[in-house]
This record gives sequence, C-alpha cells and structure tokens, in this order.
Amino acid sequence: MKEAATVSTLLKDLASFKDEFVALRHDLHTHPELGFDEKRTSDMVAEKLQSWGYTIERGFAGTGLVATLRNGTSNKVIGLRAEMDALPILEKTGLPWQSAQSGVSHMCGHDGHTTMLLCAARYLAEKKPFDGILHLIFQPAEELLCGGSRMIDDGLFKKYPCDILFAQHNMPGFPSGNFYFHKNASMASSDTVRITLKGTGGHGAFPQKSHDPVVASAQLVLALQSIVSRNVDPFAPAVVTIGALNSGSAANVIPDKAELLLSIRTMTDEIRQLVLKRVSDIATNTAAAHDCAAVVEHLNGSPVLVNDGKAIDFARSTAAALFGADHCHDSPPFMGSEDFAFMLQAHPNGCYWFIGNGTEGCNGTPLHNGGFDFNDDNILPGAALFIGLVERYLAPAA
Repeated sequence: MKEAATVSTLLKDLASFKDEFVALRHDLHTHPELGFDEKRTSDMVAEKLQSWGYTIERGFAGTGLVATLRNGTSNKVIGLRAEMDALPILEKTGLPWQSAQSGVSHMCGHDGHTTMLLCAARYLAEKKPFDGILHLIFQPAEELLCGGSRMIDDGLFKKYPCDILFAQHNMPGFPSGNFYFHKNASMASSDTVRITLKGTGGHGAFPQKSHDPVVASAQLVLALQSIVSRNVDPFAPAVVTIGALNSGSAANVIPDKAELLLSIRTMTDEIRQLVLKRVSDIATNTAAAHDCAAVVEHLNGSPVLVNDGKAIDFARSTAAALFGADHCHDSPPFMGSEDFAFMLQAHPNGCYWFIGNGTEGCNGTPLHNGGFDFNDDNILPGAALFIGLVERYLAPAA
C-alpha cells in the first residue's frame, strides 16, 4: 500500500456500498439491545456474514460470535473486533431512525462500529485481497465491561488465536474522518465499588440512641476524596467518583444503613490496586469511628487498555497510506474505559484507536448522552482502515 496524500482508491471502491450500510446502521440504531440481550443484532450480523461466505460460531458470552474467512495458503491470522450493545438511555435526537425502544439507545455508537466491520467484511469476502485467515469478533455487553472477558472465558482465543488484533471507536468533538492513535496506556481501568454502611436506626429526636450511617456516609464522601490528592502521585492520573449516595426516606427517622456507589479510574495497575485498597481502608475506619460497620463490595472492573507500540504504529501507518498523514494524529489518553482492554490483556499484540465523529450537532454531542448519534460519513473510512489492515498484514507473498 503506497503512501497517498489524498483519499485512496479503496474509498472509491467502497462508495457503492454506502447506501446499503447507512440503511443497515439506521436499522440497528432503531432496534437497540442492551448487553447480553443482543439477539436481533446477533442474528442479523450472523445472517449477513454467512451469506457472504464466512463460517460462523455463535454463543460466545451468549450473543457474541466469531466469523472466519480463509483465503490462500498462509497461516497468518488477523482479528478485528466490534461491539453490539446499546445503553439504558432515553434518546432525544428526534432523528428519523431514532430508537423505537423507550429508554434504550445506541448513545455510544456501537451500531456504527458493527456497521463498519460488516462493511469491511463484505468487501473482503467479495474481493479476497489477502492470503491468510481473518477472524471477525462481534462482542456483546461492552457497556457492562464484562462481555469481552466472558468471550475469553468461553475460549475465544483458544479456538480463534490471532497474530494481531484491532478495534476502533468513534469520538465526538474530533473532526470526522480523522484518526487518533496513542501508544501504551490509552484508556483507564474501571472499577465499580459498592460501600454499605450499617448502623443502628432510631428516632430522629434521640440521635444519641442510634449509630447514624448518614453522618458516617457524609464523612466518608469527603474522606474518599483525599485518596487522589494525598495518596496518588500527582503525575499519575486517577479518579474516584461517588455517583450515588442513598439512605433513609423520612426526615425524623435515622436509617440503619447507607449505600454509596463508586467509579474508580486509573492508568496503571499499581495505582489501581493502591486506590482500591485505600477505598476499603478508609471506608472501614470511617465507619468504625461512627460506631458503624462497612461492607465493601467490588462489583466489576476492567483493566487499563494498553496498546502495543508496534501494532499502533502499524495501524497508524496504514491509515496514513489510505488517508494521508495529515488525517492521523496523536491522541491523549482517556479516563474513560473500554473492555477491549481484556482482549489486549489476554492478547497483547494489538491496539485500539479513535475515529473522529464530528464537531457539530448530534455527531459532536458527547457519548452516553441522549442527543448523540454516530456519524454515517465514518462508515466507509472506518471500513477502509479495517480492510487496509487486512490487505497489508495478510499481503500475499511476492
């Protein structure tokens, strides 16, 4: 693939696919499904891939699937991944293809990611411009930060080992058709923790006869904020957010318990373990200071997403050859999380990058917001980069 200063011939070849895959993306958007319930989506993906000649294995993490296409004689293997699930968010875009299911919507663009990979899949099946083995991974429940790990537990990489692995995600606020790459730690770990403070309830007029978990929880909220400011190196990014605090229901009743829900983000495993330990220690000791008890539960978590340096260089140089180096940029690390991190942890030779979703209107609206929409103009460029990676990595021997 030679260097090009303008959009490559590949995009011109894909132009005839645009209407078909825009319509497919709109259909997926209108019919969103939450994690592990992507039955219609999984059925549609499997049906199309089978019609194009892929062999399919379904049932990974329930609704996940792997599609395989072999061509030529090489045993080199490349894997491409997209996620299929939606979010429990009410859509407010008012677009003609708006979600038909109230309170469920594709406010992260997974409908677009699935469409980009399907578009690439069709082209690769028709043209077969490679020598080797192609695995396409369609994953459920990314938003639950466990679909990827469950696919691995179900034998994903034992059954379908890959030499190299790639995935991409849209990013609102960045110009459409531009690509953003970051080496090493690219996205934060994510841990959800529930802290239950157990006290002794009673009448609000006689607080001395109770052990008040509300007061303990108020102290705990403030104490937890000292972790980042006083325990973590100032040059090591970390976030401790208390997203929910629930206790009691009446003004004159001291409840017997209070519950906090925390989201914890870090960029290294060392800092992650430090923060989790400090959360537990501070919760236990703060509760004890108020004659209460603390129960700390780790509900779920995903590791730091770490991009392999050689893989990210390979993806960036491929994008530069297709679109020009001026459309390829350094990306900052993000404190958001992505459970593709599990796949890169199990399979370190791979990487993840961003494609700009646009800066205006629905395309520029932040992810996980009811006003967001995936940019249809990214379907062909995203598919083209997937195709370019396959063509280049599985290039026939000279």
